[in-house]
Amino acid sequence: MNRNTSLLVLAALTVGILFNSFFIVNEKEKAIVFQFGEAVRSDIDVGFHFKLPIIQEVKKYDSRIQTLDEEPDRILTVESKYLLVDSFIKYKISDVLTFYKANNGSFNSLNSLLGQRSEFVLKNNFGKRTVKEVVSGERDELMSIMLNSLNDSVADLGVEIIDFRVKRIDLPSNLSNSVYERMRTERNRLAEELRSEGKEIAREIRAVADKDKVVILAEAYKKSELLRGEGDAEATRIYAEGFSKNPEFYEFTRSIKAYVETFENKSDVMLIDANSEFLKYLNEKKVSDPD
Repeated sequence: MNRNTSLLVLAALTVGILFNSFFIVNEKEKAIVFQFGEAVRSDIDVGFHFKLPIIQEVKKYDSRIQTLDEEPDRILTVESKYLLVDSFIKYKISDVLTFYKANNGSFNSLNSLLGQRSEFVLKNNFGKRTVKEVVSGERDELMSIMLNSLNDSVADLGVEIIDFRVKRIDLPSNLSNSVYERMRTERNRLAEELRSEGKEIAREIRAVADKDKVVILAEAYKKSELLRGEGDAEATRIYAEGFSKNPEFYEFTRSIKAYVETFENKSDVMLIDANSEFLKYLNEKKVSDPD
């Protein structure tokens, strides 16, 4: 019985030692092998690996992209005005051994260091620019500059900055009112300039249109006068031709036309001698009337 127990204990120890002799690293992890507390292997690929049992141990760290989102920082611009800047950082471990030596493998310690260095980068870049430039100016260029600057500053931490971006920029209440008022004034000034330019263009267009109108009317009047002259000449020719063929009929039609034009309005009154030449054809009609 004692012999069987000893065999079972020995078998259990053997199995435990065997299980302690290998480890698996998946694609989401980076691992370091330690021996007596000192790192001996760090360039470990994904997959199945062996280690010395009991003597060596393995520590694994998350190699996926991490996010650091801290409270907004008070940042001073080149105009000595404070802004409340809310930013975030996305990073991942690039060198697990450097990461371990710099932070003792602690993400909390790493986040604290990243927060300090990101604040320094923000202050350094915002301190060279005005409020207008950081709010509505070269925003994309500024983000790129800060990303590169932060990556350079964290090389000793064993991490790579994937993204460093400002989510929101707020103004203190006393500053926001003055900034908004200045922006409103600038917009009003620009609007007035555009209105003035529009009025000037409108005046030029109106002047050209008026000039064209005068030219068109003059051309039309000239053409109408020519047509009227041609018409009058043609009428005169026709009248002359008719007069030469039948002078009496021509004189009669002229008299009838004069009567119509003279007595067109019923309220018109004319005092004239009954034997006047003007009433010649009316008198003849009256004499020839059988009644």
